[in-house]
Amino acid sequence: MRKLFGFILTPLHYIFFGLVLVVFHPIQWICFNWFGYRAHKWAVDTMNWWITATYYVLFNTVTFNNKQHLPLDRPMIFVANHQSLYDIPVMIWFLRKYHAKFISKIELTKGIPSVSYNLRHGGGANIDRRDPRQSIMELAKLGTRMKENRWSCVIFPEGTRSKDGAVRAFQSAGIGAILKKCPEALIVPVAIRNSWKMVRYGKYPMGTFIRMTWDVLPPIDPTGKSLDETVKEAENAIRMQLGQSS
Repeated sequence: MRKLFGFILTPLHYIFFGLVLVVFHPIQWICFNWFGYRAHKWAVDTMNWWITATYYVLFNTVTFNNKQHLPLDRPMIFVANHQSLYDIPVMIWFLRKYHAKFISKIELTKGIPSVSYNLRHGGGANIDRRDPRQSIMELAKLGTRMKENRWSCVIFPEGTRSKDGAVRAFQSAGIGAILKKCPEALIVPVAIRNSWKMVRYGKYPMGTFIRMTWDVLPPIDPTGKSLDETVKEAENAIRMQLGQSS
Protein backbone atom coordinates (compact mmCIF):
# COMPACT_ATOMS: atom_id res chain seq x y z
CA MET A 1 0.00 0.00 0.00
CA ARG A 2 2.82 2.44 0.86
CA LYS A 3 4.47 1.73 -2.48
CA LEU A 4 1.19 2.44 -4.25
CA PHE A 5 0.95 5.80 -2.51
CA GLY A 6 4.54 6.39 -3.60
CA PHE A 7 3.57 6.04 -7.27
CA ILE A 8 0.81 8.61 -6.77
CA LEU A 9 2.63 11.15 -4.58
CA THR A 10 6.19 11.07 -5.93
CA PRO A 11 5.41 13.33 -8.93
CA LEU A 12 3.94 15.93 -6.59
CA HIS A 13 7.04 15.78 -4.41
CA TYR A 14 9.34 16.28 -7.39
CA ILE A 15 7.25 19.18 -8.71
CA PHE A 16 7.41 21.02 -5.38
CA PHE A 17 11.09 20.12 -4.90
CA GLY A 18 11.96 21.46 -8.35
CA LEU A 19 9.95 24.65 -7.84
CA VAL A 20 11.84 25.38 -4.63
CA LEU A 21 15.19 25.05 -6.41
CA VAL A 22 14.12 27.22 -9.34
CA VAL A 23 12.58 29.95 -7.18
CA PHE A 24 15.51 30.20 -4.78
CA HIS A 25 18.23 30.31 -7.42
CA PRO A 26 17.72 34.02 -8.27
CA ILE A 27 16.99 34.77 -4.62
CA GLN A 28 20.37 33.34 -3.67
CA TRP A 29 22.10 35.33 -6.42
CA ILE A 30 20.54 38.59 -5.28
CA CYS A 31 21.25 37.92 -1.61
CA PHE A 32 24.88 36.95 -2.21
CA ASN A 33 25.78 39.67 -4.70
CA TRP A 34 23.84 42.56 -3.19
CA PHE A 35 23.80 41.85 0.54
CA GLY A 36 26.61 39.39 1.29
CA TYR A 37 27.10 36.29 3.39
CA ARG A 38 24.36 36.67 5.99
CA ALA A 39 21.64 37.35 3.45
CA HIS A 40 22.81 34.45 1.31
CA LYS A 41 22.81 32.17 4.33
CA TRP A 42 19.26 33.23 5.15
CA ALA A 43 18.21 32.33 1.61
CA VAL A 44 19.90 28.91 1.81
CA ASP A 45 18.43 28.17 5.23
CA THR A 46 14.94 29.13 4.10
CA MET A 47 15.28 27.10 0.91
CA ASN A 48 16.16 24.03 2.93
CA TRP A 49 13.15 24.56 5.17
CA TRP A 50 10.99 24.41 2.04
CA ILE A 51 12.85 21.37 0.73
CA THR A 52 12.26 19.61 4.04
CA ALA A 53 8.59 20.54 3.79
CA THR A 54 8.37 18.61 0.50
CA TYR A 55 8.96 15.40 2.46
CA TYR A 56 5.51 15.87 4.00
CA VAL A 57 3.91 15.67 0.56
CA LEU A 58 4.83 11.98 0.83
CA PHE A 59 3.35 11.84 4.36
CA ASN A 60 6.85 11.42 5.75
CA THR A 61 7.76 13.15 9.01
CA VAL A 62 10.96 14.73 10.30
CA THR A 63 11.92 14.81 13.98
CA PHE A 64 15.16 16.57 14.90
CA ASN A 65 16.20 16.05 18.52
CA ASN A 66 18.92 18.32 19.88
CA LYS A 67 18.98 18.34 23.68
CA GLN A 68 22.69 19.18 23.81
CA HIS A 69 23.88 22.56 25.05
CA LEU A 70 26.26 23.18 22.17
CA PRO A 71 28.41 26.32 22.11
CA LEU A 72 27.83 29.04 19.54
CA ASP A 73 31.36 30.39 19.83
CA ARG A 74 33.29 27.19 19.16
CA PRO A 75 33.60 25.31 15.85
CA MET A 76 32.04 21.87 15.70
CA ILE A 77 32.31 18.92 13.36
CA PHE A 78 28.92 17.21 13.16
CA VAL A 79 29.66 13.57 12.35
CA ALA A 80 26.68 11.63 11.00
CA ASN A 81 25.81 8.34 9.39
CA HIS A 82 24.63 8.87 5.81
CA GLN A 83 21.49 7.28 4.44
CA SER A 84 20.35 9.48 1.55
CA LEU A 85 20.67 12.92 0.02
CA TYR A 86 17.54 13.77 2.00
CA ASP A 87 19.71 13.82 5.15
CA ILE A 88 21.21 17.14 4.08
CA PRO A 89 18.37 19.72 3.87
CA VAL A 90 17.15 18.75 7.33
CA MET A 91 20.60 19.29 8.83
CA ILE A 92 21.12 22.59 7.05
CA TRP A 93 17.87 23.92 8.50
CA PHE A 94 18.10 22.60 12.04
CA LEU A 95 21.82 23.33 12.44
CA ARG A 96 21.57 26.77 10.87
CA LYS A 97 22.60 28.70 13.98
CA TYR A 98 25.93 26.82 14.01
CA HIS A 99 26.77 27.85 10.41
CA ALA A 100 27.26 24.20 9.49
CA LYS A 101 29.04 23.79 6.13
CA PHE A 102 28.98 20.65 4.01
CA ILE A 103 31.52 18.64 2.07
CA SER A 104 30.34 17.80 -1.43
CA LYS A 105 31.53 16.21 -4.64
CA ILE A 106 32.93 18.79 -7.02
CA GLU A 107 30.67 17.45 -9.78
CA LEU A 108 27.65 18.92 -7.96
CA THR A 109 28.95 22.49 -8.29
CA LYS A 110 27.53 22.70 -11.82
CA GLY A 111 24.17 22.12 -13.41
CA ILE A 112 21.77 22.01 -10.42
CA PRO A 113 19.68 25.14 -9.79
CA SER A 114 20.24 26.63 -6.32
CA VAL A 115 22.27 23.65 -5.10
CA SER A 116 25.28 24.24 -7.34
CA TYR A 117 25.26 27.98 -6.62
CA ASN A 118 25.28 27.38 -2.88
CA LEU A 119 28.09 24.85 -3.16
CA ARG A 120 30.22 27.39 -5.00
CA HIS A 121 29.50 30.31 -2.67
CA GLY A 122 28.33 28.90 0.67
CA GLY A 123 31.75 28.28 2.23
CA GLY A 124 31.84 24.48 2.27
CA ALA A 125 34.39 22.16 0.66
CA ASN A 126 34.00 20.73 -2.84
CA ILE A 127 36.25 17.75 -3.29
CA ASP A 128 37.40 15.71 -6.25
CA ARG A 129 37.36 12.09 -5.11
CA ARG A 130 39.75 11.18 -7.92
CA ASP A 131 42.33 13.62 -6.56
CA PRO A 132 43.24 12.89 -2.91
CA ARG A 133 45.61 15.85 -2.73
CA GLN A 134 42.94 18.28 -3.87
CA SER A 135 40.47 16.78 -1.40
CA ILE A 136 42.82 17.19 1.56
CA MET A 137 43.62 20.77 0.53
CA GLU A 138 39.92 21.64 0.28
CA LEU A 139 39.23 20.15 3.71
CA ALA A 140 42.17 22.07 5.16
CA LYS A 141 40.78 25.30 3.69
CA LEU A 142 37.43 24.51 5.25
CA GLY A 143 39.12 23.94 8.59
CA THR A 144 40.78 27.35 8.31
CA ARG A 145 37.45 29.05 7.54
CA MET A 146 35.88 27.29 10.50
CA LYS A 147 38.63 28.52 12.80
CA GLU A 148 38.50 32.10 11.53
CA ASN A 149 34.71 32.44 11.48
CA ARG A 150 33.68 30.04 14.26
CA TRP A 151 31.75 28.02 11.72
CA SER A 152 30.92 24.34 11.97
CA CYS A 153 30.71 21.59 9.37
CA VAL A 154 28.91 18.33 8.69
CA ILE A 155 30.82 15.28 7.52
CA PHE A 156 29.61 11.79 6.61
CA PRO A 157 32.67 9.64 7.39
CA GLU A 158 31.25 6.39 6.00
CA GLY A 159 32.34 7.62 2.57
CA THR A 160 29.10 6.55 0.87
CA ARG A 161 25.40 6.30 1.59
CA SER A 162 23.97 3.25 3.32
CA LYS A 163 21.22 1.67 1.23
CA ASP A 164 19.71 -0.27 4.12
CA GLY A 165 20.42 1.93 7.15
CA ALA A 166 23.30 -0.21 8.42
CA VAL A 167 26.16 1.97 9.69
CA ARG A 168 29.43 1.40 7.85
CA ALA A 169 32.88 1.81 9.37
CA PHE A 170 33.87 5.46 9.75
CA GLN A 171 36.93 6.82 7.97
CA SER A 172 39.07 9.33 9.83
CA ALA A 173 41.07 11.10 7.10
CA GLY A 174 38.56 13.87 6.39
CA ILE A 175 37.99 14.66 10.04
CA GLY A 176 41.73 14.63 10.62
CA ALA A 177 42.36 17.14 7.82
CA ILE A 178 39.84 19.55 9.33
CA LEU A 179 41.12 19.12 12.88
CA LYS A 180 44.67 19.93 11.80
CA LYS A 181 43.54 23.44 10.87
CA CYS A 182 40.84 23.73 13.51
CA PRO A 183 42.02 21.67 16.52
CA GLU A 184 39.60 23.33 18.93
CA ALA A 185 36.57 21.89 17.12
CA LEU A 186 34.21 19.64 19.06
CA ILE A 187 33.08 16.37 17.50
CA VAL A 188 29.28 16.07 17.65
CA PRO A 189 27.75 12.72 16.57
CA VAL A 190 24.35 12.78 14.86
CA ALA A 191 22.37 9.56 14.43
CA ILE A 192 20.06 9.48 11.40
CA ARG A 193 17.27 6.92 11.29
CA ASN A 194 15.06 5.83 8.39
CA SER A 195 15.88 8.45 5.74
CA TRP A 196 17.15 5.61 3.52
CA LYS A 197 13.57 4.41 3.25
CA MET A 198 12.68 7.47 1.17
CA VAL A 199 14.78 6.03 -1.66
CA ARG A 200 14.47 2.33 -0.89
CA TYR A 201 12.91 1.78 -4.35
CA GLY A 202 15.22 4.24 -6.10
CA LYS A 203 14.10 7.60 -7.42
CA TYR A 204 10.61 6.35 -8.28
CA PRO A 205 8.47 5.63 -6.44
CA MET A 206 9.66 7.27 -3.26
CA GLY A 207 8.93 5.90 0.17
CA THR A 208 5.87 7.18 2.01
CA PHE A 209 4.59 7.32 5.62
CA ILE A 210 8.12 7.18 7.05
CA ARG A 211 9.05 8.52 10.47
CA MET A 212 12.57 9.89 10.18
CA THR A 213 14.67 11.08 13.10
CA TRP A 214 17.90 12.98 13.58
CA ASP A 215 19.36 12.70 17.11
CA VAL A 216 22.20 14.99 18.18
CA LEU A 217 24.33 13.10 20.69
CA PRO A 218 26.70 14.37 23.41
CA PRO A 219 29.76 16.14 21.98
CA ILE A 220 33.23 14.62 22.11
CA ASP A 221 36.25 16.76 22.89
CA PRO A 222 39.16 15.38 20.83
CA THR A 223 41.76 17.02 23.05
CA GLY A 224 44.20 14.43 24.37
CA LYS A 225 42.77 11.62 22.23
CA SER A 226 44.08 10.06 19.05
CA LEU A 227 42.16 10.76 15.86
CA ASP A 228 41.17 7.11 15.41
CA GLU A 229 39.98 6.91 19.01
CA THR A 230 37.86 10.02 18.61
CA VAL A 231 36.27 8.89 15.35
CA LYS A 232 35.57 5.41 16.72
CA GLU A 233 33.91 6.94 19.78
CA ALA A 234 31.61 8.94 17.52
CA GLU A 235 30.83 5.86 15.41
CA ASN A 236 30.02 3.77 18.47
CA ALA A 237 27.75 6.49 19.88
CA ILE A 238 25.74 6.54 16.66
CA ARG A 239 25.58 2.75 16.49
CA MET A 240 24.35 2.60 20.08
CA GLN A 241 21.65 5.20 19.42
CA LEU A 242 20.44 3.22 16.40
CA GLY A 243 20.69 -0.14 18.18
CA GLN A 244 23.39 -1.49 15.89
CA SER A 245 26.45 -3.42 17.00
CA SER A 246 29.94 -2.62 15.73
